[in-house]
Amino acid sequence: MAKILVTGGAGYIGSHVCVELMGKGFDVVVLDDLRNSHPESLSRIARIAGRSLDFVRGDVRDRALLAKLFTDHDIAGTIHMAGLKAVGESTENPWLYYDVNLGGAIALVDAMGAAGCKALIFSSSATVYGEPERTPLDEDCARRTTNPYGRSKLMIEQMIEDLALSDASWRAMNLRYFNPVGAHDSGLIGEDPNGIPNNLFPFIAQVAVGAREALGVFGNDYDTPDGTGVRDYIHVVDLARGHVAALEYLLGLDDGPGHALAVNLGTGRPYSVMECLAAWNVTTGRELPFRILPRRPGDVASSYANPGLAKDMLGWQAEYDLARMCADHWRWQSRNPQGYRNALAG
Repeated sequence: MAKILVTGGAGYIGSHVCVELMGKGFDVVVLDDLRNSHPESLSRIARIAGRSLDFVRGDVRDRALLAKLFTDHDIAGTIHMAGLKAVGESTENPWLYYDVNLGGAIALVDAMGAAGCKALIFSSSATVYGEPERTPLDEDCARRTTNPYGRSKLMIEQMIEDLALSDASWRAMNLRYFNPVGAHDSGLIGEDPNGIPNNLFPFIAQVAVGAREALGVFGNDYDTPDGTGVRDYIHVVDLARGHVAALEYLLGLDDGPGHALAVNLGTGRPYSVMECLAAWNVTTGRELPFRILPRRPGDVASSYANPGLAKDMLGWQAEYDLARMCADHWRWQSRNPQGYRNALAG
């Protein structure tokens, strides 16, 4: 079976992508510098998949390392997920984000081209849409991101588009994620954020496990049904399966014009902060504490996907509902209260 390179494959989404790839019979090579991930996730992937993967530790900007990797392995396609992803940090240190995210993408594409490996899936984000032009968001909506993290994603999308226009041998897809949550149903792999979580689900999970005092709800005066922000949450396993569908689509394309397609991966079903908290209360069997805080600068009232293109083009759609997202996320967090660093799962 084809061998696939997954950059950032030890991370939250990357680990689930590796599991789904291996379940479909692909061989996997992971490149990860472990800056925001833990090596234990790799052994957990192997336990779930029942077989090993190849791991290369290093920075995706390291051109010599990339050249050796593509020499040592016959890579049929690459899923590029390595990069920095915190909006706040990107505002404080934008040059780091441009260096790591853009520099890594450029070095990787150069190495792929030199090796004749021209099937690329890029881990983009719904942040490229910025303040939504309309909802639900489809792939034709204006891209007008509002922070350096989102701009780095948008710039890479544009570079990939230009590359495919200039060279018909490239097959690429920019996957725009909405809000990944949940975990593998084994409880072996899941989200393990460093420091204070930036996202809703891992923060609620840490409140539920006693690591945080209360959930801060940023604003309850938005123009939404209950006043709190509305987002499109997608189970990480559904998201991972979307990558497999995208990869199979690209590898199955005939020769012809270069392709650089953009596809949303979301559910199309928005949930508010309070709806998510209520679902977590049902999952844990208790009322989790929360407090209302002022709005955060840059937050929008509502953002959710039109996922129709993914269904029509890739034959993919999300399957798991909010209850399943909460149950799987809670199983992971309760068995691994400090993530991979002090896990209770045997």
